[in-house]
Amino acid sequence: MDVDKTVNQYYEQILKRNAGEPEFHQAVAEVLQSLKYVLHKDEHYAQDGLIERMCEPERQIIFRVPWIDDNGKVQVNRGFRVQFNSVLGPYKGGLRFHPSVNLGIIKFLGFEQIFKNSLTGLPIGGGKGGSDFDPKGRSDHEIMRFCQSFMTELHRHIGKDTDVPAGDIGVGGREIGYLFGQFRRMNNRHESGVLTGKGLNWGGSLVRTEATGYGAVYFVQEMMMAEKERLNGARVIVSGSGNVAIYAMEKAQELGATVVAFSDSSGYVSTPDGVDLELLHQVKEVERGRVSDYAKRIDGVTFHEKGNIWEVEADVALPCATQNELDGESAVILADNGCRYVAEGANMPSTPEAITVFRKRGIHFGPGKAANAGGVATSALEMQQNASRDSWSFEYTDKRLRDIMHRIFRTAQRAAAEFDAEGDYVIGANIAGFRKVADAMLAQGVI
Repeated sequence: MDVDKTVNQYYEQILKRNAGEPEFHQAVAEVLQSLKYVLHKDEHYAQDGLIERMCEPERQIIFRVPWIDDNGKVQVNRGFRVQFNSVLGPYKGGLRFHPSVNLGIIKFLGFEQIFKNSLTGLPIGGGKGGSDFDPKGRSDHEIMRFCQSFMTELHRHIGKDTDVPAGDIGVGGREIGYLFGQFRRMNNRHESGVLTGKGLNWGGSLVRTEATGYGAVYFVQEMMMAEKERLNGARVIVSGSGNVAIYAMEKAQELGATVVAFSDSSGYVSTPDGVDLELLHQVKEVERGRVSDYAKRIDGVTFHEKGNIWEVEADVALPCATQNELDGESAVILADNGCRYVAEGANMPSTPEAITVFRKRGIHFGPGKAANAGGVATSALEMQQNASRDSWSFEYTDKRLRDIMHRIFRTAQRAAAEFDAEGDYVIGANIAGFRKVADAMLAQGVI
């Protein structure tokens, strides 16, 4: 078999059948490049349309979401749920509320989720959903009315053994609460396992809020230990200041690192002596303010409305904001400034050009499907607690998270070494995630 020709044919088919979805194309292209290694060794993975089936969602749901704003005006948004692959378990993946959301974005996120969830070693499939609704600037009542309308349709398609959504950008504890309340109302049952990220007093799990950020830092720690280096004393840049970024900063500083910069869409703050986490929690989570508000209330920091956060000198970079935020030019700047480790707290925040730079310049890189899998892993732990009507301690759940991130790292590390790509965690994560899903799909027949 001519592997290069076969893979190129797969990709051309993806482009043809999914026009106008560049993020989805990018996610598929990265995985297909890694699969060349597998197909050279195991041609049977090209049989029975396996890869074509894996790149095609099992189900794509698009629906209208009408709601009434505080001025009595009817607003109309579009809702999505892409149920991509359930061969390992019920579909599992977050809901994103952001004006950039479209079908291509949701498909890219859902496709990544297949392999991310596979890497956790837990029985969960891949899916994703969301809406082009923007919660910024909306009142609590407007967000409640939107969530209720969204769930009025979504409830038909989800369930603890079918599809279990969670939060993502724009969907936190408030939104999950409104969504769960409407699900319970529509179905007349308290099915805790149907959503994760719930409040602690009604079925949520400790560590779920912190899990994605903590997990990214645990993955960095694993990469550094493999090189006989330590996170203690390292300088860290974190893009973003949402849930993932805040808890990545918290864990990094807890482990002895110094966070020297963080950002939001308005600019970035340089913090050479580290971050005052108590103040940051107050500004971002209580007051829902901007990073500039943080900068105004503490000495020794500088807010930069313009410029590039990746220009700040650091040993570790954690892109935790959104897709394609770190490009090739920024990757060169990071390398020139001595950065040695990059781990993706967001989904696909590094462009292909950036990843090429990381490889050429010897930067150890943890792709999102491995490095940010802590969030979905802890969601699966929440599902376990719901199924057994149990509640675990913070310490026990955090230990489970650490163990899972260690296992993900070791799995990617071994897979990369097996295919003579030692230290390339992109190739390792893609191959390891793929083979588990592929073997299950072959075992279950052409469906």
